[in-house]
Amino acid sequence: MSQAEAVARTPRPLWSLGLLRSEIAVTFRRWRTLALLAVLAGIPVLVGIAVRIETGDGGPGGGGGGGPAFLSQATHNGLFLVFASLAVTLPFFLPMSVGVIAGDSLAGEAHGGTLRYLLVAPAGRTRLLLVKYATTLTFCLVSTLTVALSALATGALLFPLGEVTLLSGTSVSFGEGLLRALAIAVAVAVSLTGVAAIGLFVSTLTTSGIAAMATTVGLLITVQILDSLPQLHALQPYLFPHYWLSFADLLRDPVYWDQLEENLGLQALYAVVFGSAAWARFTTRDITA
Repeated sequence: MSQAEAVARTPRPLWSLGLLRSEIAVTFRRWRTLALLAVLAGIPVLVGIAVRIETGDGGPGGGGGGGPAFLSQATHNGLFLVFASLAVTLPFFLPMSVGVIAGDSLAGEAHGGTLRYLLVAPAGRTRLLLVKYATTLTFCLVSTLTVALSALATGALLFPLGEVTLLSGTSVSFGEGLLRALAIAVAVAVSLTGVAAIGLFVSTLTTSGIAAMATTVGLLITVQILDSLPQLHALQPYLFPHYWLSFADLLRDPVYWDQLEENLGLQALYAVVFGSAAWARFTTRDITA
């Protein structure tokens, strides 16, 4: 047996920390990724300034209580700007950003002519697919934390901070409020895992990164519209965005876990189904670019 054949037949582990670190570094050095994070960081600033202008002095007496969930409460406590900003960005901005990263993950490599090079290196298709998905999940968490941290800094500058009055009417310390904000950010990041799997699957179907990104974002918009039609109420619990806003239940005492668990199970289902479809497509695909 030649040395080349021996190398080819050597079992490869399904995971490589070095490959993952390299992929994450490459992804977060791209101008597109940095631009997406900058836009996400700017949204809480705009929301906070808008609320401050509406309330005049930014005190608790201003505001009409309208707008997205938690927006009026931000005038009483700047920490609520975190919850309001996540509620504003979750329906479109956050999943759109994840769709861009996921859709371009493999299709962009194929379009740039680097996919064959990655597969020639000791990576393997399954391992490369897992690394691409893990990188997209990392972006889910980083993008969500970017929104949360930007909102926290903006809220601290524009509004008072202090004890947090939960949706159930009980009050908790600011420290516990921060912990709940962190839990909510993680819950929002988990809500994006289904979109990430769909984008990865779409990315295996084409060699055009732009087409994969546009298709993923288009599917996102379509499903959002379907989830808003009352005539489709029987179908909606199976649509991946249906339980996205269940993170608000983390602001209750005691916490309502039902919809949070439904959301976790639904995202896991989408991740398994579309992750398996991506694996089936990518491992049998003829790579020519």
